[in-house]
Amino acid sequence: MNDEIGPPVVGMVGAGQLARMTAQAAISLGVEFRVLADTPQDSAAQVCVGAVIGDYRSAEDLLKFAADCDVVTFDHEHVPREHLAALERVVAVRPGGNALRFAQDKLAMRDRLSATGVLAELGVRCPRYRAVSGPAVDALADGRPIVLKATSGGYDGKGVWICDSNEAVAEVVSHGIDLLAEEYIPFDRELAVLVARSPKGQGASYPVAATVQRDGICREVIAPAPGLDPDVAVRAQRLGLALAAELGVTGLLAIELFQVGDELIINELAMRPHNCGHWTIDGAVTSQFEQHLRAVLDLPLGSTGAAAKAAVMVNVLGGGDPDLYSRFVHVMAADPGARVHLYGKRVSPGRKVGHVTVTGTDVEQLRDRAWRAANYLSLGTEESTGEGGR
Repeated sequence: MNDEIGPPVVGMVGAGQLARMTAQAAISLGVEFRVLADTPQDSAAQVCVGAVIGDYRSAEDLLKFAADCDVVTFDHEHVPREHLAALERVVAVRPGGNALRFAQDKLAMRDRLSATGVLAELGVRCPRYRAVSGPAVDALADGRPIVLKATSGGYDGKGVWICDSNEAVAEVVSHGIDLLAEEYIPFDRELAVLVARSPKGQGASYPVAATVQRDGICREVIAPAPGLDPDVAVRAQRLGLALAAELGVTGLLAIELFQVGDELIINELAMRPHNCGHWTIDGAVTSQFEQHLRAVLDLPLGSTGAAAKAAVMVNVLGGGDPDLYSRFVHVMAADPGARVHLYGKRVSPGRKVGHVTVTGTDVEQLRDRAWRAANYLSLGTEESTGEGGR
């Protein structure tokens, strides 16, 4: 705990790219920022003076890390629940374990959302679902695939299986992990709403964004979502703020949604900075990373207004050549307005190693520029769509 007069100390459990970008925001706020990293090579550990090496699965390591912090927050949801309870006895933990449970356990999240009246009031629903409790799963309904999800531990497409046959279902069930079975939603597109909430209950919502996923990985985000009915956008933002209050979230809450006509269906929740909000670094008055720090420190929240008419973010995935910087010069020269963010991560095929954001007025031109830059960094090609494009 910081007993001296001075800026507060924020500790973030996890040291991936989310923590790295939060560290950048902490500098401008004058906040002391530390991370609990697995290794010195972790993305945020490379740039944080206060990096501590430890295991988030160890109560001893977590409590030792928290002893020097005023507030503890997270860049992932995987800290064991019993350790969260121990942390909350010695330090402010935001979001707290009671809220974080619904990001850790998909079945608990579905049950909790189904029990609240907020969804019905706003005309939003979850997919039909049930826990998988035995070796048999009901036959596929109406010839549609069934979606099986690991109830905990999944990310970036891992832990999610879209099964189009009973044999495929049986193979996943044979893994012996706790599963949730959901109806397959033939959606029009995917949306994301990102909100912040402070301990005092102040809330703020960013413009609703459209997201494009490939193989379970977010490839592209467009903010605001093009052509979205203003009434639907307001309903999504109201949903985000209402659920943040209902679940007791402090910090950021990201809600991934399926859009089917004017209907909104909840897919996933995350209680931390999120890939759907990376565009805010260059495209909003207050980045999601600064906003998260403001929220967990119970500071007044910043403006969520857009800094440009539109922003397009494309993730940079690793390709066959690990030398990103040999291509960085070309991207900078070809499009000085493209903002490139690299995470200092070891490059491997398909791994998120950075992102590109372009802001302006014409969405299709912005998409073309962002994809060209991202694909050149990844693959050494200037194609404007390429792998994962449309």
